[in-house]
Amino acid sequence: MRVLLIEDDEMLGDGLREGLCAQDFLVDWFRDGDSADTALRNADYDCMVLDLGLPGLDGLTWLRRWRGRQQVIPILILTARDAEDDRIDGLDTGADDYLVKPVSARELAARVRAVTRRARGRAEPVWRHGALAFDPASRRVTWRGDPVELTSREAGLLEVLLGHPGRVLSRQQLVEKMYGWEGDPESNALEVFVHHLRRKISPEIVRTVRGVGYALGPASD
Repeated sequence: MRVLLIEDDEMLGDGLREGLCAQDFLVDWFRDGDSADTALRNADYDCMVLDLGLPGLDGLTWLRRWRGRQQVIPILILTARDAEDDRIDGLDTGADDYLVKPVSARELAARVRAVTRRARGRAEPVWRHGALAFDPASRRVTWRGDPVELTSREAGLLEVLLGHPGRVLSRQQLVEKMYGWEGDPESNALEVFVHHLRRKISPEIVRTVRGVGYALGPASD
């Protein structure tokens, strides 16, 4: 899952990024709204974690601007402002959740998963696709009730495909979701991961759309 983190405090931002990355999130961290806005225009994020006390325009102003621009990305406010009026303003302006600092990386990760589930219309914590079950929190995968051992990259690819069950994703989109801008995978790395998912789960779990990319295969029992 790719997260856009906007936090101007260097120590806190670095700690949150490291904590989320340790739980297999891909995190792009920016310290101001202008930089984050540029990133949002050029990448596909699953969730945003937004501080309100930013340099220049504050987080609430950016939130109002993004929602006015019809940005539907789930947005979780993480701030030191703990007054009731601040929480009401944040939620009414368009935030999907509101957290007051300090917060552990584990709770933040759980909140990110929760708002992302709701945005995708998934109430259940375990994603199911036919006989396949995937738990984003633990990264556990089962196929027809049997556990499947996947590497972190393999599980990341499966998560991206399960998160977009009706969509064909290009190679570039998949690589950006799995590696971000700083990643530099081998030229055939994606194809290798696709091969591993097919071998470990089912030959039909990933569908190749020739000349376009890959998509989640049909659900099967």
